This record gives sequence, C-alpha cells and structure tokens, in this order.
Amino acid sequence: MKNSDSSALVLFSGGQDSATCLALALKKYKKVETIGFDYGQRHSIELTCRNKFLNNLKNTYPEFNEKLGEDHFLDLKLLGQISDTSLTQEKSIEFQKSGLPNTFVPGRNLLFLTFAAAIAYRRNLKVIVAGMCETDYSGYPDCRDDTIKALQVAISLGLDTRIVLETPLMWIDKANTWNLALEIGGEKLISLIEEDTHTCYLGDRSTRHSWGYGCNTCPACELRRIGHEKFRKGDL
Repeated sequence: MKNSDSSALVLFSGGQDSATCLALALKKYKKVETIGFDYGQRHSIELTCRNKFLNNLKNTYPEFNEKLGEDHFLDLKLLGQISDTSLTQEKSIEFQKSGLPNTFVPGRNLLFLTFAAAIAYRRNLKVIVAGMCETDYSGYPDCRDDTIKALQVAISLGLDTRIVLETPLMWIDKANTWNLALEIGGEKLISLIEEDTHTCYLGDRSTRHSWGYGCNTCPACELRRIGHEKFRKGDL
C-alpha cells in the first residue's frame, strides 16, 4: 500500500468511543484499518462485540465496504498478567489512595499505541485514531492530552517517521460523543452503538437499557448512561 495521509489505523475495542472514532475515520479517510487487543480484560465480551459491530457497520453503510481494510488483532495477555486491577482480576471496583479507580491498567494505552504504531509503520499508515478523552473520564493519566502528545513525539522519533496520534474525542463529553455519532451516521449509527458496542467494566450484557447493555452501576456504565440521557434531552 502506498504511503498516504488519507489512510488511518483506528484503535477499535468494541466500545462506544472507539466505534464513534471508527465511523468518523471512515468519513474522513479513504482507507481505514482497525486494531484490537486481548489483554486479559474481564469484560472480554467487548471482543465479540467488536466483530459484530464491524460486520453490521458494513451491512448498514455499504459505502464503507471499500474503505474498511484489514482488522489486526493482537494478544497482549501479558499485560493482564502483570496488572493488579479490577479490569484484569476478579475484584470489586474501588478508588485507590492515589485518587484513581482500580480500573486503571498501568501502561495500557501506552502499549496499545506503541503496538499500533508498529503496525502502522509496517502498513505505511501515518495516522492512528484513538478514543482517549479527558473531559468525561475516570482520570486515567494515559488518556490525557499531554500524554498523547508526548507519546506522539516519542513514537515519531523512535520510528524516524512522522506518526500522528489523532484523538477526536479528547475535549468532548459523552453527550457530545453521542451527538457526534448522530452527525456522522444518523440514528442508524446511534442504534448500532446502542445495540452492538460494549462499555460495562463487568462485562454484563444481561440487561438492555436505552443506552445499551451493562450493569448500570460501574463507572463506565454511569458515564455512558448520563451522556446518553443528556444527548436525548438535547442538553449539550
């Protein structure tokens, strides 16, 4: 594949934010590839959801078929083995002395973006799109804009080529993320995100709420639910 800034690699986990970023990238770029990671997450149901979403996205928007290229999937279970968090171990979600919830997986996004950059380098992709945000989030330091900017510099230097880390959700909240999806793909995309994506940290898909499936009690469900309610009320 020729070197082209009109191509992008999207970090797609199977969740709301990355699904929105994927749809946005498909509108913006001529060629889009995706990458996902199995890091031993207890909500591994998201890995099943990502495949379903990809298939239904192509069926719902045939114009995306030619744009949507290879899906890369990496086994990073080692990260789960060295992490003592409620996302990788069977333990209750609580806040630590640092003020961060124990859902924070140290190094996760740093590794994700580094591995994505290695794939992008091999595939001649100059843009990596990711759903990090520091507006509506749990305070994770590897989601902050400063972290992403610093990592972009380090990756570009380390690969001796310019790699752009694009984070379109960085400065918008969850309500506006829902609204962005509406602007990109209308109610059809909203319905796909509600039905086929997964955000719940506990991996609960037993109950369907208006905003999608989840336990409705974990921090991820709370952010998604509140954002959806504000979006539907037009409280943006």
